[in-house]
Amino acid sequence: MASLVGGVLVAAAAGTAAHAAPAAVPDGLKQIQVRQSLLGTHTWYQQLYHGLPVLGGFYATHSDASTGEVIVQDGRLAVTGLKSEVPAVAADHARASVSGRLAGPAARTELVVVPGATATLAWTVVTRTASGSVLTVLDAASGATLQEQKLVKEAEGTGRVFDPNPVAALQNETLKDRQDADYPALQAAYKTVTLTHLNTQTTTLQGTYAFNISTDPVVSPQRIFIYNRSQRGFEQVMGYHGITSAQEYIHQLGFNDVNNEPQRYATTGLIDDNSFYDPDTDGITFGTGGVDDAEDNEVIWHEYGHAIQDDQVPGFGEKLEAGSIGEGFGDYWAFTMSQATSQDTARTPLACIADWDATSYTDDEPHCLRRVDGPKLYPTDLEGEVHADGEIWSRALFDINAALGRTKANKVILEAQFGFAPNTKMPAAARETVRTAKALYGAAAADKVRAAFQARGIL
Repeated sequence: MASLVGGVLVAAAAGTAAHAAPAAVPDGLKQIQVRQSLLGTHTWYQQLYHGLPVLGGFYATHSDASTGEVIVQDGRLAVTGLKSEVPAVAADHARASVSGRLAGPAARTELVVVPGATATLAWTVVTRTASGSVLTVLDAASGATLQEQKLVKEAEGTGRVFDPNPVAALQNETLKDRQDADYPALQAAYKTVTLTHLNTQTTTLQGTYAFNISTDPVVSPQRIFIYNRSQRGFEQVMGYHGITSAQEYIHQLGFNDVNNEPQRYATTGLIDDNSFYDPDTDGITFGTGGVDDAEDNEVIWHEYGHAIQDDQVPGFGEKLEAGSIGEGFGDYWAFTMSQATSQDTARTPLACIADWDATSYTDDEPHCLRRVDGPKLYPTDLEGEVHADGEIWSRALFDINAALGRTKANKVILEAQFGFAPNTKMPAAARETVRTAKALYGAAAADKVRAAFQARGIL
């Protein structure tokens, strides 16, 4: 565990314990806290190096009131190879760079030493954001971000979901909506999950990455959200879990600033068999016609794909081809999120998107809203409709995934989108993706990405 003291991250409950009272507190420490408990006195110190706080370095003494015995926790860290104790980046610049990016005021800034094989001089900046305080550690020589973490304490809850949907989970293409009935054939598809990143201040489905704005939102003081599909709470839990799992995966890929906010979503208010992301309100609305769209994680992830791109490129999708890229990426994002937990079988291929939702409006099996492994080519198969034309882009991303592997492909794809123009055409977006692949993984990776786009006629 760790806590922030005076702008410096201080580890707790670690280090080496000793049961003999020390002759004296070592040099290079600053007392930061004294607390009295039922059994004694607990004194905490911040480690210093030439007067500068050492990030993560601590020292503590715990004195037993009845025996006088002192237990020491020595968490001091070695500082070696520090090249300079004078920052090249000014404090004002460090604050401005972080507060502008996180859209919040800087509350505290402090010059610290980051220990390691070669110690680094750094600025710690605590920023107040809409979703809580964030601690950023910046290299004081270059201004590069070394570490970043949210400081708010979060809660966990329990929920029941489909993952990603009953058709895929049960390998059963015969399942039907039956007007939201919770019938026996669906029972094995339910999965109990931990709902992470919930706000500690609320008892509903609002958290760091997902924010339920549905009419009549479900509430649980114990944070237990167990429903079946015939109950209004089920889709609300699906939305929360699907969006949060997508953002957690984005963080696993190393991205800390891709739609890194509470995404507003509603599972009420639209009776059509359709869902949409509205960039004006930055909200996702899931329709309830046929199979409720929020019962299928692949629909949730598709719509979240639009939120991702709109966050990376303001106003993305202004023109037809850019909109087609958006639809293609949304389908691909649904596919790649399902890769983590779903089987890829002839009965329910991963390339088939939204196979549970599609049971309401398709007759062929497998039931698919669309596929990401289709044969369409650019520009000969362009139809002038974003969903149809998006199948060209999603197939290219599908092939990049196969060529580079899921992790590398998704890092390339997400990173490249930062460089897209709001009205980009497919060839320009493809060139940016190839450039990104080369920058991240070298010429061989770039060649594989280029080949995927060439196979679709885009390059």
